Amino acid sequence: MGLNKINGNTYYIDSPTNIGVYAFKDKYCLLVDTGINNTVAGKFDGFLGEAGLKPKYIINTHNHNDHSGANRYFYEHHPGCIFYASLGESLFIENDSLFQTYLYGAKPIKELKKRNGKYRGMNVDVIPEYGTNKINNEKFEILPLPGHSIEQIGVATPDKVCFAGDGLFSESILKKYPFPFLFDIEDQLNTIEYIKTLEYDHYILSHGDKVYDTRQIRALADKNKAMIYKHLDDIKELLSQPLTREELLEQVCILNSISLDFRDYFLCFASMGAFIAYLYNNDLLSYDVEDGKLYYYMK
Repeated sequence: MGLNKINGNTYYIDSPTNIGVYAFKDKYCLLVDTGINNTVAGKFDGFLGEAGLKPKYIINTHNHNDHSGANRYFYEHHPGCIFYASLGESLFIENDSLFQTYLYGAKPIKELKKRNGKYRGMNVDVIPEYGTNKINNEKFEILPLPGHSIEQIGVATPDKVCFAGDGLFSESILKKYPFPFLFDIEDQLNTIEYIKTLEYDHYILSHGDKVYDTRQIRALADKNKAMIYKHLDDIKELLSQPLTREELLEQVCILNSISLDFRDYFLCFASMGAFIAYLYNNDLLSYDVEDGKLYYYMK
């Protein structure tokens, strides 16, 4: 783990959630995401301090706590920090119980709150516009990358480096999590195609162990697309007979040799809801309610 130069004034800190860094001439810096908690944030802050950099601008790609959970650390240790996020993501960042409520569908069971980590909501100061935004007299591009979350954004620096958040999943993540968390399948497919049109020199994913060039990122986009269509094909085949959402998740886990813990179950159950919604909204599914169970099946 350390501060790694990519190009020009653009760096990243390699960690389980990679952190983007842009160094301004006045020695202030912009961070893309903050990490999961105060412990990792303290390490990041140490690397920045060694380089003579002081955080002032923070852009959260999305609300998940491994990306925004350490916002408060930088708020408390660097007074005057300005926080940026999209409107959809800011609702969750400012109200930290919303994500757990979304996963559970009611006031979250305490085990889910414990497994999701401790996090206190933080105010977002600026909702950036899509396209060019001037920050500390430098121009940054804010990119729409919804799908994994409600309104995820990417950030491109003046050095033609794109921080793509979880807009794509790296090869290692696809292997480790064959049924990854997705909020909206149609949005995710559109984001994949959008990323393939981008023309930056370097790309950093939040969970990946390398810097991608344009050719590599487009190849990875195709792998992400293939993953989604594989699951859609499997789900359509499984729904040749009526199944509940939970039964469907069970069968997908068996097909992909997925073992779930308590929190994983709710993440994958939510993702299954996204796949079902995509198929139903495209007029491919029907449903019946019998004896307190909701069954889905192909038309």
